[in-house]
Amino acid sequence: MRPRRIAWLALLLAGTLQAQLAPEQRRSDFEALSPDLQAMQRDDTRNPAMLWVQQGAQLWQQPAGTQQRSCAGCHGEVQSLRGVAARYPAFDAPRGGALNLAQRINRCRTQQQQAAPWPLDSEELLALEALVALQSRGLPLAPPDDARLQPVRELGRQLYVQRMGQLNLSCAQCHDQRWGQRLGGTRIPQAHPNSYPQYRLEWQGLGSLQRRLRNCMSGVRAQPWPLGAPELVALELYLADRSHGLPMESPGVRP
Repeated sequence: MRPRRIAWLALLLAGTLQAQLAPEQRRSDFEALSPDLQAMQRDDTRNPAMLWVQQGAQLWQQPAGTQQRSCAGCHGEVQSLRGVAARYPAFDAPRGGALNLAQRINRCRTQQQQAAPWPLDSEELLALEALVALQSRGLPLAPPDDARLQPVRELGRQLYVQRMGQLNLSCAQCHDQRWGQRLGGTRIPQAHPNSYPQYRLEWQGLGSLQRRLRNCMSGVRAQPWPLGAPELVALELYLADRSHGLPMESPGVRP
């Protein structure tokens, strides 16, 4: 490798490492919202995502599958899951890697209820995910300190700083190095995952963090990974680590 190339790579790596957010720099995207959107998120009677939460509450009680078993039949009141959403993605022994909350819900559905899994980002799965995530609102994000997750966490870190797509940009270049600046009239956030599932006005509906990650990949003209891909779960885990301690806001509202 040529000396100039080596020097350029060293400068790029140094810039990326210096740009990483210190704990005292972390800011929820909520702080950059307009007063109207902040009020919409704070007020459950105005937050559109609560329509999905209501659907999730119905699904929680609804028997399903050949076992005709409901979520409540195993877990009781959904409030018993307080704190659970703040600890995902988590290690999953059967797959030898990480799985996110939506995948964990589907695992319960297939194994405990003997029902077909819901498609990722389907209305039903988002509804139950929003219901479970709501139970952790106000608690700090606390991804598992599990050594078995280290390879997944490292993959997520690598993907976060890796340039991609025709625009040759990385997540870190926008969300670490240029947060607070404007891109196309929109303020660049720090990209914390503490408000997902999230109702976005541009979607006119509820969506997952993976949907947003795929949107970003399309924005830099990269080929998005399919929903549920290990790369997306790894990015979710890294983002959770990077946002450790921020309070959960799920389900959030964004432009």
